[in-house]
Amino acid sequence: MTAARWIGLAGPTASGKTAAAFAIAKRHLVEIVSVDSALVYRGMDIGTAKPTPAELAAVPHHLINIRDPLQAYSAAEFAADATHLIEEISARGKLPLLVGGTMLYFKALLDGLDDMPPADPVIRAALLAEAGDKGWPALHAELAAVDATTAARLAPNDSQRISRALEVFRLTGQPLSFFHQKNAIEKVAVNARSIRAGTLISLEPQDRAWLHERIAQRFDAMLAAGFLDEVKALRARGDLHANLPSMRCVGYRQAWEALEGTSPMAELRDKGIFATRQLAKRQITWLRSMPERQVVACDDPAAVQQVLDLVSRAT
Repeated sequence: MTAARWIGLAGPTASGKTAAAFAIAKRHLVEIVSVDSALVYRGMDIGTAKPTPAELAAVPHHLINIRDPLQAYSAAEFAADATHLIEEISARGKLPLLVGGTMLYFKALLDGLDDMPPADPVIRAALLAEAGDKGWPALHAELAAVDATTAARLAPNDSQRISRALEVFRLTGQPLSFFHQKNAIEKVAVNARSIRAGTLISLEPQDRAWLHERIAQRFDAMLAAGFLDEVKALRARGDLHANLPSMRCVGYRQAWEALEGTSPMAELRDKGIFATRQLAKRQITWLRSMPERQVVACDDPAAVQQVLDLVSRAT
C-alpha cells in the first residue's frame, strides 16, 4: 500500500480535533495545516479556540493568523495554499496533518471548486436593499422561480446564500446550480486523485448530547476567558462591521449583536451555544456526504488511540 501523502483530521466543533492532532504529533514528525476559516484571522483568539502560543510553538502550524479581520480568505485560496504547503512539508520529510472543521475547505482540496462567477458589489448592494424592503423570504421566492434546485436547499432567511445565488443569476443569466453541475466530470477525476493521495479521518459523535455538552462547556470557558472583551476590542477598531466574513463567525456574530444592542446581552450565552450547535449539525451533515472519510466515534473513550492506529496504518 502506498503511504498517504497527507492526513486529514476533520470533525464538528468541540469534537476533540486539537487533542487528537497533538497526540499524532507526539508519534509522528508532522506539521499542522489549519483547515479553519476563523483561525486565519489575527486578533480572534478566544472565540475561535485558537491554539495557545505554547501549542503553536510546540508543533509547526500553518494558515493561522494570516489575515486581518477586514480581509476575506476564500476556499479557493485555501486549496491553493494547502496544496503548496503539502508539497513543502513533504519535501522537508514531514507528514502534512490537515486539521479543522471548515468542510468547504476540505471539499475544495478533495474535489476542487466549480468555476464560479466573481462577486459583483453593485448587484450585491442592490439585493441587500431589496431585502431591506421586501425581506429575505421574498427574495427566496424569487430565487425559486429561476433556480428551484438551489432554492430547495436554502432556508428562506439564509441571506448570504440567497444573495449569492441571485447575484450569480443576475450577473450571468444562468442559475447557480448550472455552475455546480457543469464541472462534475472534472471534479470526479480530481477527487479520485486526491483520495489516493491522502487519508481523511473524521471525528463524529455517536451521541449528540455528548457534543452539545462539550459545546456549552467550551462557550462558557470562552466567556470566562474574556471573549466579550475580545469582541469589544475588535469593534473599537472602527473599521470592522457585522457583515464581514470574520464577524459572521459563530459566536462573534452573537457577541457583536449583543454589544450593538440589537440582541439582549442576557441571551448571548444561549444564542451562542445554539448557533454553535447548528454549526456542528451542518458540519456533521457535510461529513456524511464524504464517503472517503474514515470515521472515529469522538465520544468513545478510546477515540484518540483509534485515530493513532488509523494514522499508523496510513503512513
